[in-house]
Amino acid sequence: MEATGRGLFPNKPTLPAGPRKRGPLIPAAPPPPSPSSLPLDSLLLHLTAAPAPAPAPRRSHPTPTPPHSFLSPAAQALVLAISSHPLPTLPAFLASRRDELLPADIPSLLKALELSGHWEWALALLRWAGAEGAADASALEMVVRALGREGQHDAVCALLDEMPLPPGSRLDVRAYTTVLHALSRAGRYERAGVAPTLVTYNVVLDVYGRMGRSWPRIVALLDEMRAAGVEPDDFTASTVIAACCRDGLVDEAVAFFEDLKARGHTPCVVTYNALLQVFGKAGNYTEALRVLKEMEQDGCQPDAVTYNELAGTYARAGFYEEAAKCLDTMTSKGLLPNAFTYNTVMTAYGNIGKVDEALALFDQMKKSGCVPNVNTYNFILGMLGKKSRFTVMLEMLGEMSRSGCTPNRVTWNTMLAVCGKRGMEDYVTRVLEGMKSCGVELSRDTYNTLIAAYGRCGSRTNAFKMYNEMTSAGFAPCLTTYNALLNVLSRQGDWSTAQSIVSKMRTKGFKPNDQSYSLLLQCYAKGGNIAGIDAIEKEVYGGTVFPSWVILRTLVIANFKCRRLGGIEKAFQEVKARGYNPDLVIFNSMLSMYAKNGMYSKVTEIFDSIKQSGLSPDLITYNSLMDMYAKCSESWEAEKILNQLKSSQVKPDVVSYNTVINGFCKQGLIKEAQRILSEMIADGMAPCVVTYHTLVGGYASLEMFSEAREVINYMIQHNLKPMELTYRRVVDSYCKAKRFEEARSFLSEVSETDPNFDKKVLHTLAAYIEDAQFGR
Repeated sequence: MEATGRGLFPNKPTLPAGPRKRGPLIPAAPPPPSPSSLPLDSLLLHLTAAPAPAPAPRRSHPTPTPPHSFLSPAAQALVLAISSHPLPTLPAFLASRRDELLPADIPSLLKALELSGHWEWALALLRWAGAEGAADASALEMVVRALGREGQHDAVCALLDEMPLPPGSRLDVRAYTTVLHALSRAGRYERAGVAPTLVTYNVVLDVYGRMGRSWPRIVALLDEMRAAGVEPDDFTASTVIAACCRDGLVDEAVAFFEDLKARGHTPCVVTYNALLQVFGKAGNYTEALRVLKEMEQDGCQPDAVTYNELAGTYARAGFYEEAAKCLDTMTSKGLLPNAFTYNTVMTAYGNIGKVDEALALFDQMKKSGCVPNVNTYNFILGMLGKKSRFTVMLEMLGEMSRSGCTPNRVTWNTMLAVCGKRGMEDYVTRVLEGMKSCGVELSRDTYNTLIAAYGRCGSRTNAFKMYNEMTSAGFAPCLTTYNALLNVLSRQGDWSTAQSIVSKMRTKGFKPNDQSYSLLLQCYAKGGNIAGIDAIEKEVYGGTVFPSWVILRTLVIANFKCRRLGGIEKAFQEVKARGYNPDLVIFNSMLSMYAKNGMYSKVTEIFDSIKQSGLSPDLITYNSLMDMYAKCSESWEAEKILNQLKSSQVKPDVVSYNTVINGFCKQGLIKEAQRILSEMIADGMAPCVVTYHTLVGGYASLEMFSEAREVINYMIQHNLKPMELTYRRVVDSYCKAKRFEEARSFLSEVSETDPNFDKKVLHTLAAYIEDAQFGR
């Protein structure tokens, strides 16, 4: 047997000491987050202890109804008695005055109560009269209008369930419009009928728009309007375009808008804003800017909503600086940015990881006198959660509570998303239980968040379970739902099921948006489906699918994962040709691809572009550079970068050290590899399985089998589980040195000492030795 080699290699490192057969020094995968890493109990405490919304004021001693000229003295006395009686016992009081009430003019009594603001007493009287069979359509009409003015849409829906209209009866336009609005707000679209007036046509169009997947109905209703001689107005135009926006119907929105102008309609600012939003949500910022230009040329002055939509458009396209400039533009034009404006620009900063800039803008928002709303806090909480800044999250929840801003369902959804982002499946379930214990009803958005959260945790079973619960609860899947399911599948590379989801999406009337295509591309890349990537590329470059920043960015990443040089270069060129700003993920993908292909001048070009773009290279950037130098036998250059990282804010990780060690091993410079390992341990960076595997390969390639076996024994003793490739490299080196018996002895030894050694691997390697020795 060989000597240990300590005399020949004085720099050979002492392997880290420690008790044998405990856990690995560095696990193959990072340990699950401990409860202390995410202070969920504290976060839940803040949510559950948040002040409840102030209850609506109730009259303990209602002011009696003043006299009305349209009432007889007896009716006035009756109304006075009703309005003076406490609500809880009012039904019993009405029953006691039954003989007076039944012959009376119930609609007039209701009108008197409603005019004096006693709508709750009017509602109680109507319900009593309905039970007695004394309420007609006019009585119902009177109360419905009153409830509409008070914003009591749930009460309208409940009343319609309790007292449906008699056959052949109709409400007047105002009452009917109130009913439609109430049904629309409650999501009970199928009960909304049609009344032939412009106001009601517009309400029904809005109902169809909120329903989603109703474009054929909208077109038919527009035709019916024109056939009846009712011309669309500005509200009609904006409502129809907003409906297109919800379903991603860009072409339909443009066609409707152009048809309106051809018919002589002059679009107003609201209509232009709706069209701008269509393009903004589709990620087509060039068309959004064209709409803004056309708007100004037509003499239509942009308002605050216009600039809010423009800021959102820039944010979605990755232009955070342009989004921020919208604040200055608004101020210069005498328009005050509102909470929506600030929220949008903060979102732009958050999307590219500029958390401190977003928080600075949050402070500026408060100093300007603009009061943050619950949406502002929800965004800030979500952004901080993504960056694991939980201390600031707690501070923000405290500020939210002190300001009297009550957490809503979205706040809870944000917590679900934060736990899902960190892969904390148990915590997702705990937050869900917290929601239910606080009486927060699950909405479609909550189910969508749960599907995405469980998907990020890798729990496909729970994700689809939430989907089934959602549909069982009566919520219809929307585009966000289907995208959440695609997100689940993209993490597994299940492109076949993903294609089925997209087909189902289309049959339900939804058009895939840029996120849908992005997730489908991720499925194809993960599953190695090159043909699928090619198909989407043809649609994008052929003009069928708009090449948004999101889609092109994903094409860069997908082609990188599939090692397709031509594909990644095409996507990168398209990013630049479209005027998009590449982010660090795009640059790192390009740099790594060029490095793996030995295109060193291109690597330098990309590295310079990163700095010229105002971005700071990160650890991924530097690790890619070190890998390039290591693979081209310039390990000294790789070590220079490693040393620079040690003294910079971007600290090296285990991959950084492994890369340099691997480079020296491949060059046969085992002393240098040993030196880097010693430095790694001295720097407090624990070696991992790959580190030792690399060292074993370096020793074996130099026929230093004693050292290689020593490292393997160390790995076995510390439960670091040598890989099949580790053993194969040693066996292969023995065979190349014609030391076949020693190879067999090595296999026999590790099969006894390694409890995780696979017997199939033993037979495979034994057969390999036989073939190498006897030439079979």
